[in-house]
Formats: sequence, C-alpha cells, structure tokens
Amino acid sequence: MSPSPTPPPPLRRARCPGGPVLAPVLAPALDDAQLAIAADGLALGQWARVRSLLTETGEDWDLRGHRLTVLATSPGSAAWAGDWWLAEPDSGDAATLLALATVRLALHGESSTQDAAEACATAARMLPEDPTPWLGALILARRTGTPDARDHAFRQIRARHRDHHHAHHLMTAALAEQQPGARDDPRHPAHAFAARAAARAPADSPLALLPVVAHAERYRVLAAGGLAPADPADCGHWSTRRAHQILHDAFDWWLEWGGEDHPRGKVDLNFLAHATFHEGRMAEAAALFQRIGPHPTRAPWSYTGHDADGAFRAARDTALRRAGDTTAP
Repeated sequence: MSPSPTPPPPLRRARCPGGPVLAPVLAPALDDAQLAIAADGLALGQWARVRSLLTETGEDWDLRGHRLTVLATSPGSAAWAGDWWLAEPDSGDAATLLALATVRLALHGESSTQDAAEACATAARMLPEDPTPWLGALILARRTGTPDARDHAFRQIRARHRDHHHAHHLMTAALAEQQPGARDDPRHPAHAFAARAAARAPADSPLALLPVVAHAERYRVLAAGGLAPADPADCGHWSTRRAHQILHDAFDWWLEWGGEDHPRGKVDLNFLAHATFHEGRMAEAAALFQRIGPHPTRAPWSYTGHDADGAFRAARDTALRRAGDTTAP
C-alpha cells in the first residue's frame, strides 16, 4: 500500500470526466444472476425455480445461506414458501425458506418471534447437518433475543460449518455494540473476536478481512453514540496505527487470494473499499471499486449517516478521480 495517505474530502458527489459512470444497485443478490432470477420468480409464486436453484446449490453452506437469506426478502416469500411446504411436506428446503422468511416478518413486526423461532427449530430438525436454519435463529436472536440465545445459535452454526461467513459478520456486528462508550480499544470484544476468527481460519478464507469489518462496526456504534463524527471524512477512526496495520494486512490478503469467487465476496470488497477510501488510499480504493462494479452493499456505506447508494457513489467517483482514472468501470 502506498505511504502517507491523505484523508479523503467530505463525501459529496464527484463526477469522473470522460467516461460512463456505472449505476450501482443495492440488490441483495449481488452478482449471483441465478439467485436474482429465482428471487424474481418467487415473488410471482414460482417456487419450483427456487427448488431447482437450491438443489444445484447443494452443501456449499455459504452459498446456500446467502441464497436463502436473499430469497426470504422476496415479496410474499413466506406465503409462497408455505405453499411449497404444503405441496411437499418433506422438503427441508421449503421449511428453511419458510423459517428465514418468518424471521424477516418477525423483525418487521409482522409475525411473532415465537413463530419465527419455532420455524427455525422445525427446519433444523428436518436438516440436522445444515447450518442455515441456525443462521435464521442467529439473525432473530441478534435483534430480538438474549446474548445466550445468540451465542447458542452461533455455536450451532460453527459446529456445522466452522468458517460460516455470514454468521461471523453477524457476531462481529453484535459484539461491536458491547461497551458502546469504549474508544479505540484493541481489546474490545469485537476486535478480539475478529482477530481470533481471522487467525484460526484457513489462509485463503475471507474471514481474514473480518478485522476490517469489526473496525467499521465499531465506527457505526461510536457514531450512533455521538462519539465519532457522522461524516467519516472528519473522523480519525481509520488513521490510527492499528487501523493502518489492519488495512495493510487485509489489502495484502486480497492481492494474494482475492476471495472473489465467494458468494459474499462483494460484501467483503465493500467493507475493504470503505475502509481504504477513508484511510485516504485512493489508488487502492479505486482498484477495489472497479472490482465491486455495480454491486454496492448497504453496509457499511449506510454507516456514514448518508444513504448507502449516495455514499458509495460519492466515494467511488472521488477515488477514481483522485487515483487518476478518468473512466469508470
């Protein structure tokens, strides 16, 4: 990484001259075209297409978790999953989709947390090797349950898939909310958890980037509590020695391993681009934005206090311009 970065300017829309600008879309399917098609079909009640997609997904647990959590956001997903399960009562896929969709309804106040928890438990009994029903339980406990319920769900996930990507992100976000008034303490539970997970994961695992996620999640909590500026451009959170080391290690990992074939790889790239941009590393940030393409994620761009799409566009355009790249990807 280049030495002596300068902080980025305050986030505002910057225009890259001389070329077309990509149009980012906050689509939860990210770059999974098959998933996007199946999600659109599910919204029309075409659950047979979802059944085929999940059959093809097999036991790639990170991919399965990503696809099912996205499918659960489709309009009417709970109703259509219920119809599917009535038609095929032995389908663990239908039960799991219904569980995740019911969790989503519960988080929006449209179903009870008890119904959601029972749906997750039912799916877990039908598919005892699958961590995905427990992912639903973790999402539910993250927002409505106790720390013990959250920790239990996470342990169940890890017992089935040790390096579950989404589960580690959820736990990092939850731990970041502990001790909200603590400043940049490397012993904070979120930092300690992320460091341990990164250290014990295989060398090519994207969990190597989890310390960057922890750093962003701590910024979210500090900004919400008035302990950090709402605009990251005014914040020294990314310019400390420890932050520099975290980003240096993460960017080096990306250069060596990439991780872009991971189903949630764009999530990692967005966190890394967000941090690199706010550290002032415009050349590195520009390279990351080019790899992200039209696939921004709501987190962490929404942590700036701006809308996620606008914050992403402003950071991307500024990084490309200041890196000397006048053509958007």
